[in-house]
Amino acid sequence: MIRVFNQYISRKSVLCAVCECLLTALALWCGGRVRFWSSPAEFETYRRMPEFGLQCLLFVSCVGVCFYYNGLYDLSLLRGRRERLLDVAQALGATALLLSMTYFLFPDLTIGRGVWFISMALIVVFVMLNRAAMETVWRIAPRRNALILGAGPLAMDVARQIAGRPDLNLHLCGFVACEAGRQEGHDQGHNQGQDQGREPERILDYPLLGAAADLETLAESEQIDRIIVALEDHRGVLPVRELVRLRVQGVSVDDAHSTIAALSGRVWLRTVRPSWFVFSGGFHRSRWVLGAKRLLDLVFATAGLIVCLPIMALLAAAIRLESKGPAIFRQERVGYRSRRFQVLKFRSMRVDAEAAGARWAVVDDPRLTRLGGWLRKCHLDELPQFINVIRGDMSFVGPRPERAVFIEELRKHISYYDERHSVRPGLTGWAQVQYPYGASVEDAFRKLEYDLFYVKNMSVALDCLVLVKTVAIVLTGKGGR
Repeated sequence: MIRVFNQYISRKSVLCAVCECLLTALALWCGGRVRFWSSPAEFETYRRMPEFGLQCLLFVSCVGVCFYYNGLYDLSLLRGRRERLLDVAQALGATALLLSMTYFLFPDLTIGRGVWFISMALIVVFVMLNRAAMETVWRIAPRRNALILGAGPLAMDVARQIAGRPDLNLHLCGFVACEAGRQEGHDQGHNQGQDQGREPERILDYPLLGAAADLETLAESEQIDRIIVALEDHRGVLPVRELVRLRVQGVSVDDAHSTIAALSGRVWLRTVRPSWFVFSGGFHRSRWVLGAKRLLDLVFATAGLIVCLPIMALLAAAIRLESKGPAIFRQERVGYRSRRFQVLKFRSMRVDAEAAGARWAVVDDPRLTRLGGWLRKCHLDELPQFINVIRGDMSFVGPRPERAVFIEELRKHISYYDERHSVRPGLTGWAQVQYPYGASVEDAFRKLEYDLFYVKNMSVALDCLVLVKTVAIVLTGKGGR
């Protein structure tokens, strides 16, 4: 598995995407070769560079984007052969629409109908064969063996997260008990079990392999590549000498909280300790990253405002015609370093929506107007926030700004809530693309876990990933909110 943005990414997913990009280019070349089979001279003219190179780059890019947005590179999802074929067909249908619009704007990049139809058919064949071959190879490929040091609730949380990521090809061999009382009792039970031939104790269907004193022997016998330390309290029980020896022998040793964050994309606040925030990596604020983010915010927000002005004018007129009240809704929110600012939105609710006091917005909120419900669903009510981005109140990507009245309540129930204010709030964010729409303290708690993951790993590249996922949610309606 590969670590990108401090998240574990499956090598299988990366290899699949790379192979299918190459196969798409091959399908285009083969499509031209079949189309001009009887006329080699025409084929030589067709594949002349650099024209063919640009056509191929556009074709491969459109197919790759549509495959990504149809979830074909999310290999953690189990698909049957028929379902996979339908997904490929849907992705190629979207590719056809995208290429048609592109060819209308740039006719010189058109590849021709005959080549296009043959290439599309070949892509289906190549992709299905590639997926079948990868499944076969992956079943026989060597797995990385992991062992969890600890046998308590935190260790079980790690085991559940590993079990939920079969695409990583990480095999959990079992647990090693490290608590003093558990260790002594386990030593006696382990010896008795050996004498009587009993099966070892199991936790979540994984074996309890031994005690901390057996760590080196177990690592060798089980061919362990990775040890995950999942102890609620390290004091007096952490087998430092054994871990040092294994580490210098090439065995990876990871902290449970960092592993859970890398597997799930969020910081698990119910188990994390303040020392983790102090000593773990991340939370950098380099001037280059902050400067690049601000420059991109200004460029894209200005461009977006100019492009969307006609649409915004029409929406403002429609809002005024449908219901009484202003088209633009202003509301105080808490932003960077807990400073308050006025967020701008198209009004999607009735003017008297909060006559009885502030309330959480919910899915299918009865206070929404008919047009407002559509604006919320398409996220068009957020368009005026381009102005907030230009002002510097907000960024394109960051934690969504919350109202002060709700923050006062959330602070009482959620630790570290104010840490999300260490960066500018955003039009969209990691929590919005990872977690469904929520309207409760529990939802706010879960979204904070994603927000803190973003704060820890903030970068321009991660912002680009969030924007790509945001586009996928807007276009398909699938994913977080």
